[in-house]
Amino acid sequence: MDAGDEAARLKERLVAQAEAEGFARARICRPWDVPEVPERLRAFLAAGYHGQMDWLADRVAWREAPQVLWPEARSVLMLGESYTPGHDPRAVLARREAGAVSVYAQHRDYHDVLKKKLKRLARWLVAEGGGAVKVFVDTAPVPEKPLGQAAGLGWQGKHTNLVSRQMGSWFFLGSVFTTLDLPADAAETDHCGSCRACLDICPTDAFPEPYRLDARRCISYLTIEHRGPVDEALRPALGNRIYGCDDCLAVCPWNKFAAEAREAKYHAREDLLAPDLAELARLDDAGFRARFSGSPIKRIGRDRFVRNVLYAIGNSGSARLAAVARTLCEDADPAVRDAARWAVARLGAA
Repeated sequence: MDAGDEAARLKERLVAQAEAEGFARARICRPWDVPEVPERLRAFLAAGYHGQMDWLADRVAWREAPQVLWPEARSVLMLGESYTPGHDPRAVLARREAGAVSVYAQHRDYHDVLKKKLKRLARWLVAEGGGAVKVFVDTAPVPEKPLGQAAGLGWQGKHTNLVSRQMGSWFFLGSVFTTLDLPADAAETDHCGSCRACLDICPTDAFPEPYRLDARRCISYLTIEHRGPVDEALRPALGNRIYGCDDCLAVCPWNKFAAEAREAKYHAREDLLAPDLAELARLDDAGFRARFSGSPIKRIGRDRFVRNVLYAIGNSGSARLAAVARTLCEDADPAVRDAARWAVARLGAA
């Protein structure tokens, strides 16, 4: 058996092992298979679409060219991990006294769950094929979505997220970089066609045009990454979304092919399907940390989270919640104070 046959056989076994670990799909590309990234990334940054995410402008040379990040790497194993919900994620939007939490944050932090699986798979690859490996789960300047398209996992849709004919829009990405030279798969092509569902549903018009996202208007960015008060003009459009937004993912027609997540740690916690806004607004720092231990929500801290809750309270139309907001008008955090006063004024006007 020559080297090419051995590499093909190793890849076949690697894909089987990835499936045994619970990954929905596993495909391979080269680190240099994303030549379009530098131009797109620099245009995104030049337009200021990254907002306060200054880390996107750091180490641009790595982010736009994975082969610069690790020159010895010869192959990238891209993996898709399904987290398709078993419920309608938009149903909670009609419950104005409850908060809407993005599906990916309704249970354990996927970074922790996915990295453990990736490390096990990487150890298997080294044991079976040798070489060196590095694993990444949104933890380094790696252009994961372009690499996912180059490997054939899916294509970057008009909402800029990866879409798969097998997994829809509901899947996490992980990668294993290796010095082994494994056969690459064909890249995926765009299958969005004339569909505009993800663009038209966006509550804040965050897409200047198809395939371009202005993060400064994106609810996921505003509720997770943005520090300080949110622009008052955008607050009504947040509705009751208190952590992230799934609208553009949820309406994708390709989701009809997605199977519900197999990993139990991605299934929603009952208390995060439609949490009571009044209860969340009363959380102090210790209560916040205890409630969201092991959750990605913990990363944004109590102040930013309660700020989001108060915007949702302001949008609720509920007189009951006005009293809750009033108790936070003198909160120690200036963004929370501002949000509380806005909510009280908005409910009073209503």
